Amino acid sequence: MIQLVDLKKQYLSIKDDIDQTISSILENSSFIGGEELKNFEKNFANYCQAKHCLGLANGTVAVELALKAYGIGHGDEVITVPNTFIATTESIHHVGAEVKFVDVDPETYLMDPKLIEQAITSKTKAIIPVHLYGQICNMKEIKEIAEKYDLKIIEDTAQGHGAEYFGRKAPICDVATYSFFPAKILGCYGDGGCLVTNDDELAEKISLLKDHGRTNKYEHKILGHNYRLDTLQAAILNTKLKYLDSWIEKRRKNAKIYNRLLEGHVKIPLELANNKHSYYMYVIRSEKRDALSEHLKQNNIATGVHYPIPLHKQLAYKHLQPQTHNHTEKAAKEILSLPMYPELNEEEIQFICEKIINFK
Repeated sequence: MIQLVDLKKQYLSIKDDIDQTISSILENSSFIGGEELKNFEKNFANYCQAKHCLGLANGTVAVELALKAYGIGHGDEVITVPNTFIATTESIHHVGAEVKFVDVDPETYLMDPKLIEQAITSKTKAIIPVHLYGQICNMKEIKEIAEKYDLKIIEDTAQGHGAEYFGRKAPICDVATYSFFPAKILGCYGDGGCLVTNDDELAEKISLLKDHGRTNKYEHKILGHNYRLDTLQAAILNTKLKYLDSWIEKRRKNAKIYNRLLEGHVKIPLELANNKHSYYMYVIRSEKRDALSEHLKQNNIATGVHYPIPLHKQLAYKHLQPQTHNHTEKAAKEILSLPMYPELNEEEIQFICEKIINFK
């Protein structure tokens, strides 16, 4: 069986490093805060070419805390896309604001900047572009619009670890949020996330909000939350971080093999000019997606659909006015994620592509 993601293969490839890291944490019995967390925050900030990294409980609360730190709440609106995991928009509602959806570009499935201005109202306070599948959005145009209307930008980079835009990693603008869910390009062994920024004031606010608003153990400057990244997960992430660039290069190599073999048979991913795609997912497109997925399953090849039901069509958003976002809706019926991970070998990719090409 060729898995969509094979976390066991990754673990076995770095087993000694990981086992030693976990053993060290257990022996020290320091599970909250401490040097391991500080080291990871410093190292990941450096990796992202930014000043601050704040380790958090997961990627969802990272978006929520960014919104709170910017003072966004009841009566405000935040623009994002319906082609994303619901965590992006849950965070908007958890602070009391409302979501405004704009459609995606039909070639990249990323936010279409041309549609943003028509969604802006007097209530709009922020834009959340989602760097989906491992590729960064058109941030130049999004930033120009945000500056024109004095809006904040929160980059949802849950799937964009190591991706680059004109040689820069997220955050390209104000702040980026990351998820370290186990299946991510950089994942821990449970839930985890972080917020990365160059804004000193924002970093200070997030530091308070994530840990009960305290300045020391028993002094609390504001009311906060318990949204900390635990030390064990931070240590695992720190160990994995040194492999991240090599993993991304292997993903990119695998994507090139897919591209070479599948071009002309199905619609393959588009890597934008001046972008470095990190290929969290390798997403093809077929009008016979469901039949193709079943055909691959019969040949012991796992696939996925990210995402089959656009957010504006979810029961959770039945309170919104009926909406149509044509490109998102059409993509939801045709996109198919193929196996993609660093340990996937060329022989396996050739087998997958052979079955796709021979599909009738």
